[in-house]
Amino acid sequence: MAAVSTPTLTPAELARYSRHILLDELGVAGQQKLAAARVLVIGAGGLGSPAALYLAAAGVCTLGIADFDRVETHNLQRQLLHQDSTVGELKVTSAARRLRATNPFITVIEHPEGVTVANALALFAGYDVVVDGTDNFSSRYLNNDAAALARRPLVYGSVYRFEGQVSVFNPARGGPCYRCLFPEPPAAGTVPNCGEAGVLGALCGVIGSLQALEAVKLITGIGEPLRGRLLTYDALGQKFSTLKIPRDPACRLCGAEPIITTLDPARYDFTCAPAPLLMTPESVPLELTVKASHLLLTNAASDTHLIDVREPFEFEICAIAGAEPIPMRQIPERLGDLPREKHLLIHCHHGARSLRVTEYLRAQGFARVSNVAGGIEAWAEQIDPTLRRY
Repeated sequence: MAAVSTPTLTPAELARYSRHILLDELGVAGQQKLAAARVLVIGAGGLGSPAALYLAAAGVCTLGIADFDRVETHNLQRQLLHQDSTVGELKVTSAARRLRATNPFITVIEHPEGVTVANALALFAGYDVVVDGTDNFSSRYLNNDAAALARRPLVYGSVYRFEGQVSVFNPARGGPCYRCLFPEPPAAGTVPNCGEAGVLGALCGVIGSLQALEAVKLITGIGEPLRGRLLTYDALGQKFSTLKIPRDPACRLCGAEPIITTLDPARYDFTCAPAPLLMTPESVPLELTVKASHLLLTNAASDTHLIDVREPFEFEICAIAGAEPIPMRQIPERLGDLPREKHLLIHCHHGARSLRVTEYLRAQGFARVSNVAGGIEAWAEQIDPTLRRY
């Protein structure tokens, strides 16, 4: 970390952080490092909530919160920065209010535009440590690449159902990066996120707290950070495991001959491009964006038919007008009811179930079937914001 002036702790701060200062490994010197540090938390959600709360309570001088989203009711099961009264607010606004109330000695900076290809390098350069609490692959690869190029340590965390992972990616200090572990993102729709598969709320607390702990270790120099190691956690079995992550000499970002030296927007766009309105069986793509699907469904010349494969209770929460509800488990017995002459668009909540249905129908001889990438969640974000999100 860059050298900074050592701040003087007031009597009130010494009292507040006394349990830290009593630790010989930390002491006044360690607390002063925290009081001089700047940490960026990306995502004020399930992981960002506990991470930011513990970093604020620990006395990190400047805490940046980057998130473009707004608080929704389904967030409250795990995103403890927010409460029912803040539903509809920008997450950074809700989060900043809570963090400032937690510790009046810190400065909270709101970044409501989130992290983008255009701002990432300059944004990261203004902080000492970056904590990644995002939940999608495009953001994770962008954050990883920007952190490496800005020479900032990235504290990675992820959760899925009952499992979590934590690591520190810091090529500038000789460690691996996220691409050393996962060189390329999985195919769209093959790995469901927590909105598709669910996640245990308290699991986010475990992983987010571990991320805060790693950030504190990096700032103060105590202990051994998870650089070059991946910590995995099984909540149901209450088991932790640690795996070594070697630095990949052929890594496109941090290898011996890197080819990723700038942030290219195309590198982080994992969605499908819009397709033509009229498609032959040979031109029908496996996946379509919600915008391309909307164009097809609203064009009189198109022969599309939308099928919703979510569960009945999900259909009651919200539905796209004109969609035929057929739960995924009923698809095999309803094959005879499906119009083979039409272009079938299959959608679910986020796109994972519908992708499996799309692939199944193609295997059954349906030539014109496409998955709606992102599902009804993406539809609510980009097409119809009046749809209730869950």
